[in-house]
Amino acid sequence: MWRYPVKSMLGERLQHFSVEPRGVVGDRSRALWDGATGKVASAKNPRRWADLLRFQATYLDEPGAGQRLPPVRVRGPFRGLDAPEETFQSDSPRLEAALSEWFARPLRLLSEPPIGASLEHYWPSVEGREFQDVTNDLVLPDGTFFDACPIHALTTATLKRFRDLEPELDFAVERFRPNLLIEPRGSAAGFVEESWVGGVLAIGDTVRLCVDRDCPRCVITTLPQGGLPEEMEILRATARHNRVVAGIRLSVLTPGPVAEGDRIHWWPAEG
Repeated sequence: MWRYPVKSMLGERLQHFSVEPRGVVGDRSRALWDGATGKVASAKNPRRWADLLRFQATYLDEPGAGQRLPPVRVRGPFRGLDAPEETFQSDSPRLEAALSEWFARPLRLLSEPPIGASLEHYWPSVEGREFQDVTNDLVLPDGTFFDACPIHALTTATLKRFRDLEPELDFAVERFRPNLLIEPRGSAAGFVEESWVGGVLAIGDTVRLCVDRDCPRCVITTLPQGGLPEEMEILRATARHNRVVAGIRLSVLTPGPVAEGDRIHWWPAEG
């Protein structure tokens, strides 16, 4: 289970969190706004923002559904590549100043997305994608800093399938930045979660999620992050073996608490 308090920064691995109608409580609740371009900063354009993945954001206190979100702590190499990491809080103006200095751009940390907010999305040369070595705009869903969906999930079966097909590559789950990593029971194998599209996932006693569609991958899976090296072949492998897809996109039908180890059941929408 993961939550990412600031868009495109490393997040926090958790043993429990709450789900509200907009998604995981506190997930992508903040983002950096680039005053030079008038766009949200995102590692989807690594030529400008890859270094966001060198910073980690965590909450000072656990956020609660329907409550004012607590401040975020951002830890990273603010003073240079060889300097000790420093920590700033989101309620301090020093954070914006330090990040603006690091990226050499005027940055603000937003907690409310502007109407029509967008980001720059770079598409590397990967066979099977519509765009090749181009950058275009991605308009974010209204009122959110999400790229496309409230919740993203991935199964251990999908990761195992990629590892079996390309054992020389490190398909670390962190590269895919899911909210939920699901371990299927029994003999389920391969890209099993794609068969769930159109149905409902029931997590624990309360939470119900609609499986909206499969999840096409982007350049972020290839970037250095959290000790993982740059590796373009991760994305190319998803193209070679599964249409550049890994995981599923979900939306919230019924909110509630989720804990590590909760049982998950799936049924078709008509059921």
